[in-house]
Amino acid sequence: MSKNIADQFVEILVKTGVKRIYAVTGDSLNFLNDAIKREGSIKWIHVRHEEVGAFAAAAEAELEGLAVCAGSSGPGHVHLINGLYEANRGNVPVLAIASTCESSEFGTSYFQETNTIKLFDDCSVYNQIATTPEQAPRMLQAALQHAISQKGVAVLGMPGDLFEADSVKNISSDSVFKTNPRMIPSEEETNWIAEHLNSGKKVAIYCGIGASEAHSEVIALAEKLKAPIGYSFRGKMGIQYNNPYEVGMTGLLGLPSAFKAMHEADIILLLGTDFPYVKFMPVDKIIIQIDDKPERLGRRAQLTRGFAGKIKDSVVELLPLIKTNNDRKFLDKQLEFYQTVKNNLRTYVDDKGKENHISPEFVAETLNIKANKDTIFTVDTGMCCVWGARYLEATGERKLLGSFSHGTMANAMPMAIGAQLSNPDKQVIALCGDGGLSMLLGDIATIKQYDLPIKIIVFNNRSLGMVKLEMEVNGIPDNETDMINPDFGLLAQAFGIKGINVTDPEKVEEAIDDALQTKGPVLVNIFTDPNALAMPPKVGWDQMKGMGIAMTRMMLDGNFKEVADTISSNYRHIKEVL
Repeated sequence: MSKNIADQFVEILVKTGVKRIYAVTGDSLNFLNDAIKREGSIKWIHVRHEEVGAFAAAAEAELEGLAVCAGSSGPGHVHLINGLYEANRGNVPVLAIASTCESSEFGTSYFQETNTIKLFDDCSVYNQIATTPEQAPRMLQAALQHAISQKGVAVLGMPGDLFEADSVKNISSDSVFKTNPRMIPSEEETNWIAEHLNSGKKVAIYCGIGASEAHSEVIALAEKLKAPIGYSFRGKMGIQYNNPYEVGMTGLLGLPSAFKAMHEADIILLLGTDFPYVKFMPVDKIIIQIDDKPERLGRRAQLTRGFAGKIKDSVVELLPLIKTNNDRKFLDKQLEFYQTVKNNLRTYVDDKGKENHISPEFVAETLNIKANKDTIFTVDTGMCCVWGARYLEATGERKLLGSFSHGTMANAMPMAIGAQLSNPDKQVIALCGDGGLSMLLGDIATIKQYDLPIKIIVFNNRSLGMVKLEMEVNGIPDNETDMINPDFGLLAQAFGIKGINVTDPEKVEEAIDDALQTKGPVLVNIFTDPNALAMPPKVGWDQMKGMGIAMTRMMLDGNFKEVADTISSNYRHIKEVL
């Protein structure tokens, strides 16, 4: 029996180490599906929505180094786009196979015809359409090579008729080459960095995910410099653990301690970070940045100088040139303030809340305590990110996945699917908002179908909490942020998985214990306090100002009841800021 292009694709994917493809099967993908089934090494994961498949692939790619998703012609591959934006902005290698209508129909406005080049151009590092049997395997190898080497999304458009065409011998390689070159600043540049760090001035270090593999080297550098270490959300799990110099996160979800350390330092060393919030970055300091993607240098801060280099390689080269600073006053001052901040955060944990208004901080801290040391957490964009950022602690083995650059809703549950499938022996916990979970609720059926032991923790505050906060900061009375939710616990049972509703704060620990000890999937629906809108102090004052503007507008309109309701619903936050 002669091989077709679909068979040839599967051979290359197996050789590359691909274990599964996330997709909804149908029409233009049918020959690929059949080839996968006959070969037997790759698992076709039947998601209910292609966006979920792309999110799941993004999670698997971040954990394992490569993942594949697919969408059939027209609507099928269009559904991939939000998850592909997530993967590309997160710098994780994903191959997306976008099958299309038959090649003979290109350019005729045929049924389900799309222009995949235009469609995916803004969310990919490689984006091509194969139209001949000679092109197909070469383009597949090129797409995989681009995804891995450039850490992004590669989209390969494939007409459905091409998959069934007879294969031809590939004139290029069927192998994908995973390289790991050494990358450091030049000798002159390294000496310049050392000279400034040795100047005797106060130094603060700020790390992103790019510094995660240099954990011990960064701590050794901080030890010599007596420098506090802050980190981004994505950098937290790689930097926080076993770190006597850490002062937490800065930014919208962060803590005042990291902000203070960076603003009181004379020199800031940015390592492997593309931290987006310019307003949190000092402008009157010596700022030095090292990143393995030199195009990022200087786009977030007013740099003194920027350098291209992998963080581990660069710090190893730098360490012998750094003199030991014996003055700990600046460091100890920042560590003392950080301890005060952490003590303040305990206030919200100790106050468990009340009926139907359970403290989300207490829930997050309970998960932190009871989860395994190598748990993979996923967090929805919004308030779940706040609780994850502040209360989930690194161990050196835990992973934390979220939409940290793209900022999409509904990512946590789909990412948990990819995380659990690629790490079947690890505990996976998804921290979901009620708004996010509602968007892609149907893929609980995927969790059930593959019996994935994911624990879905719903922070059910009956609102779009972060959106409500954003409106108040801008002086706009919140509108259409309330959620009329189904009974998520009962709904989980309808899907065939265990569902638990929690309205009493005294039942939280029992419910989480029950979920974590259950072998299969569980959804725990926790009715959290909708008024828990914790933000950094500086932003808190902005929110107070915005709230005042909003209430003034209400009073001018004669809406005095709305004024009273606003004060009542935001009492907790007003008290916190004051």
